[in-house]
Amino acid sequence: MSTAAAQLQLISVEVVGQSWGIPIDAVREVLGPQPLTRIPLAPAAVAGSLNLRGRIVTVLDLRATLGLGPTEAPEQATEIVIEQDGELYSLMIDGVGDALTFPITAMEPPPQTMDGRWRGLTDGIVKLDGHLLLVLSLDRLLAAVATAA
Repeated sequence: MSTAAAQLQLISVEVVGQSWGIPIDAVREVLGPQPLTRIPLAPAAVAGSLNLRGRIVTVLDLRATLGLGPTEAPEQATEIVIEQDGELYSLMIDGVGDALTFPITAMEPPPQTMDGRWRGLTDGIVKLDGHLLLVLSLDRLLAAVATAA
């Protein structure tokens, strides 16, 4: 196995004080607050869309997807643009942390005591000093939003 394959590379993000890790290879860019266009009849997790250099990008409110209610001030939220299956999506988050690299063996299964919705969106956890980093499953996140539609 190559060194790169044995590493877990993530960008940490914050959502209501909880750290989440997003696979670094899916991240295209980080944006400050963006003007959003609302999408009629969209599920609560879809905050709207934005125009990113001529491409229409669906914006997902990570708070709403996690069952924490909608982002209170979406016009002030940070956006992290990801690419999944050739499509761009923007995740509305509270803030961006660091790029982190761990041995793949540092990731453990999520505990059974974790909220079922969160566990269903998590590939695993990484124990950090004093807190847990939940590794976000982008496939399951997008599937959950599609199911809600």
